[in-house]
Amino acid sequence: QVQLVESGGGLVQAGGSLRLSCVASGRTVTNYGRGWFRQAPGKEREFVAAIGWTGGSTYADSVKGRFTISRDNAKNTVYLQMDSLKPEDTAVYYCAARRHGSAVATTIQQYEYWGQGTQVTVSS
Repeated sequence: QVQLVESGGGLVQAGGSLRLSCVASGRTVTNYGRGWFRQAPGKEREFVAAIGWTGGSTYADSVKGRFTISRDNAKNTVYLQMDSLKPEDTAVYYCAARRHGSAVATTIQQYEYWGQGTQVTVSS
C-alpha cells in the first residue's frame, strides 16, 4: 500500500508563488506515475499536472506556463512549483500516484492512490 502526504499549501497574494510537495511511503514509487489535481469549493476535482516515471509531463491548459511538476525518485517525492498564482487557483490540491507510470495520466480514474490534500488560497 502507498501513502501520500502533501505539504506546502498556504495563503499567498496574486502573482506570488508556492511549492507543493508530496512524499510517498509504504513502497518505492520510482516507476509510478504521479499527478496533481485540485478541487475548488462547489466544483469537481480537476486535473492539474502529471509526470511519468521517465520524466515526461503534461499540464492542464489553465496552468500551462505557470506551474511546473517535477520528481525526485531518491526521495519518493513529487513537487508542484506554482508561479504567477491567480485567485482562481484557490483550491485543495491533491497528490496522486498510479502503478502504471510509463505514460502520463490525466483522469481521476487512472490513479489508485491519493493524498489528503493541502489548501492553497490566493488572495486578490
